[in-house]
Amino acid sequence: MRKQYRAEGLSESELAATPVEQFARWFKQAATEGGLFEPNAMVVSTADAEGRPSSRTVLLKHFDEQGFVFYTNYDSRKARELGENPHVSLLFPWHPMARQVVVTGVARRTGRDETAAYFRTRPHGSQLGAWASVQSSVVSGRDALDAAYAELAARYPEGEQVPVPPHWGGFRVAPRAVEFWQGRENRLHDRLRYVAEADGGWRVERLSP
Repeated sequence: MRKQYRAEGLSESELAATPVEQFARWFKQAATEGGLFEPNAMVVSTADAEGRPSSRTVLLKHFDEQGFVFYTNYDSRKARELGENPHVSLLFPWHPMARQVVVTGVARRTGRDETAAYFRTRPHGSQLGAWASVQSSVVSGRDALDAAYAELAARYPEGEQVPVPPHWGGFRVAPRAVEFWQGRENRLHDRLRYVAEADGGWRVERLSP
């Protein structure tokens, strides 16, 4: 299986001043023109203290100049690994547009106020799900999971406030490098990477495809 990618590419002169500004441009295009199901879906890759990697897809919930934010159970595998090794990679695979964005940086937990504010915006069922699932743990079967959810639904019916789980919250990934990958003809792709400088600025470098 082979596809020929687009002729038009990405040049240094087109880039925004910061990687987050550039990401905002591409994200808007992905959300409006890209034909993607969930443009905020990203592959989060972590590694444990021994360097053994793991990856999974999660949803980006917020981004700004301070970083990229997602939420999870703090007892999950990804959270445990980030506790041992905070270095993380985020990959946005925008295949219909022949684009990828790769963010590498360091993850830190968000504050509880920020976590609680986001939790309140989640649908009621998703709030209950955060309590029902002991993420990444072995479960005896689907019935056990459904029973845990049903018990919570009876305790906190629709319209009643669900408390924020103490074991659930956000991570903010502060970027150290952000690569913008544009597929081109003949596999001569454009790869432009922002690299953080000591003075707070960004250096842009082109990578060979």
